Amino acid sequence: MRSSNVHCRSLVDSDLRTIPISGSVAVRVYRDTRPYNLKIANLQKGLVLVCDGKETVGEGTGFGVPILVYSGETYFSGTCKMHVSKTDGEWSIRKEFLMDRVPRNNFRNVKLQNRKVRNFIEHLSRFYQEQPKFRFLILKELTHKMRVRTAFVEAKPAGCVRITYLIGESRIQVRADFNGVKREELEKIFLLNEQGSMFFGKYVDSESNELEESGIGAWDEVVGDWAVICSAENGLGFKLWRKEGGILRRGREYVRNSLDWVGLDYEIDPVTSRFDYTIEILGA
Repeated sequence: MRSSNVHCRSLVDSDLRTIPISGSVAVRVYRDTRPYNLKIANLQKGLVLVCDGKETVGEGTGFGVPILVYSGETYFSGTCKMHVSKTDGEWSIRKEFLMDRVPRNNFRNVKLQNRKVRNFIEHLSRFYQEQPKFRFLILKELTHKMRVRTAFVEAKPAGCVRITYLIGESRIQVRADFNGVKREELEKIFLLNEQGSMFFGKYVDSESNELEESGIGAWDEVVGDWAVICSAENGLGFKLWRKEGGILRRGREYVRNSLDWVGLDYEIDPVTSRFDYTIEILGA
């Protein structure tokens, strides 16, 4: 970014910013954990799509959100620093995600370390493993009805991930820098690109696959060159490509009052220091 350019203006630690892509479509970014939806209310989000003034993210994370998986713990972000600037018509947003949240499940307010509760969860896990993939959502709904909850609690940070979003005409370039994270026992890195499942219900890819709603699956690898998640009603959607050094996966989950996301996520090798990719916004 050419910070010395006279056309550049900067906003440091802004609370939020909404950047138009077309007359009806925009992306929005928050410094805090808004929009506070469902299970991930206290986790940081990436870029949120906005259509006709309405956010479409549901319980999704937004575009470009990191997760770090260690041998004994998985780290999310609940805190960030944000810098927004504009140079020659191109918006640049940098979020520095502090990886300071870990998940803790609760069953009627009893931690899952309780042996009886743990045995119950293990039984459900075996059920899931032995059944076809469509059973996944049934299992999720059952655990929700039984009042199993996921909370994300503060933990000693595993470092910081710097994500830069460059927003152009119908394209978003995402540049992820993992040089600031703890490497010991790091097993996987994920970059999530998710919006709401109730708004985006269709999947297509370069292999001529067309799937809708629950048929999209929960965590399946994309084998084609590219994939699209879109709205069957108005054609608005987003497109991502397979990238060397990462596995592109598609997923969708919807359980009322619990889960509401659909997306295309990258699974990345833990030795990766930088990972760049492009999101194309369709129908804007």
